[in-house]
Amino acid sequence: MSATDLSGNAPTPVGYITLMRRNRDYRNMWSGDTVSLFGDWFDLIASTTLAARLTGSGLAVGALFVVRMLAPFVISPLAGVWADRYNRKHLLIVCDLLRAVVVLGFLLVHAAGEIWILYLVTILQLGISGIFFPARGAILPDIVSPSELGAANALSAITWSVMLSIGAALGGLAAGQWGIYPAFVIDSLSFLLSAAFISQIRYSASPPLAGSSRTAGAAFEEYVDGLRFLRHQADIFWITMLKAGLGLSVWGGFQVIQVIVAEKVFVIGQGGGTSLGLIYAVVGVGTGLGPIVARRLTGDRVWPLRIATAAGFAICAAGLAIMAPLASFGWVLVGVLLRGIGTGVVWVFSTQLLLQLTPDRVRGRVFASDFAAQTLTSAVSSGAAGWLLDQTTLGVAGQLFGMAGLTVVFGALWAGWIALGPPAKSKAIAGDLDQA
Repeated sequence: MSATDLSGNAPTPVGYITLMRRNRDYRNMWSGDTVSLFGDWFDLIASTTLAARLTGSGLAVGALFVVRMLAPFVISPLAGVWADRYNRKHLLIVCDLLRAVVVLGFLLVHAAGEIWILYLVTILQLGISGIFFPARGAILPDIVSPSELGAANALSAITWSVMLSIGAALGGLAAGQWGIYPAFVIDSLSFLLSAAFISQIRYSASPPLAGSSRTAGAAFEEYVDGLRFLRHQADIFWITMLKAGLGLSVWGGFQVIQVIVAEKVFVIGQGGGTSLGLIYAVVGVGTGLGPIVARRLTGDRVWPLRIATAAGFAICAAGLAIMAPLASFGWVLVGVLLRGIGTGVVWVFSTQLLLQLTPDRVRGRVFASDFAAQTLTSAVSSGAAGWLLDQTTLGVAGQLFGMAGLTVVFGALWAGWIALGPPAKSKAIAGDLDQA
């Protein structure tokens, strides 16, 4: 357990600049993240454009998003075990090298009859990513000090947001200027560069399951042991469900809704491309800005992080409600900004709580469960949103209001857990309240 668990006192956090200046290992990890995320957004724009161009089918594009979300879920049981069994640095490097090769498979897709290759390559790529990201989350406390952990987690999330805005915009521009296929080569090169940065990390931590049997039966038992941990540690379990809640109420469905808003309601640019680009950009600003501002109020203290996460659900719901009437594109962007701020706070602070409260021996499996839950619920939400648009009279406005209401429900459940669950009764939280 971390120092905050037993005493309630969080170490004095360091700033972002101090972290980058003094911690070379995190600097290398961050550099690898940056170039890899940049390539990922190039890849996403190119693969969805390719699916739409070859098939002319919205269902084909929607299926691609579902595949992207379900592939990490399927691999999650093994991903968590491997993150706790093998050297996490080596696992990250292997994943990057494999993805560098796999994404070149997109270059083989040139006709509608070859669309199955696009789905197969996507399954392989996102399946490997489903191994990479739990290991990436699990290794973070191994390469930063407790006082650096909050800044490292927030900075990683900010990087994701910035690269969403920049990478998606440049990916669309590059596809328009150079065509789709160079984007896949750029993504492959980004994985190689990421592996090079990660290889520079000084890492000697022994995997918690290093001495375990390598049989499939042992792997299954280790996975089940991780689930047992979550069953017995209700607080950690509910924290791992926070992203899943947003996945069901917002993330997956919003990916579908924002495309409809851009293409059919507020059309700016050819096919609403400019509208969609602006929405993506504002989402990036919100998800980056929200955690930075909120963390100035909460620090890395457990109890304020819990409260801020509940507030994140409320802010997200308010953003969806503002968007729902579709009064103007300006108001839509205001709602998108609030929705981004709320989801950014929930994402970053729930991750921070897991980093601080989860023991190293099960950290990889807990992060795999966290990742699996949010990818599964996002896939369900995405599929449901498309079905509701086609088969019901709810429309975009009705769905946005429904999403806002569901977000309020999940936020209220989390607030109830804070108020009535074990966290409010523990000495650790009492000490944390004294420090607030």
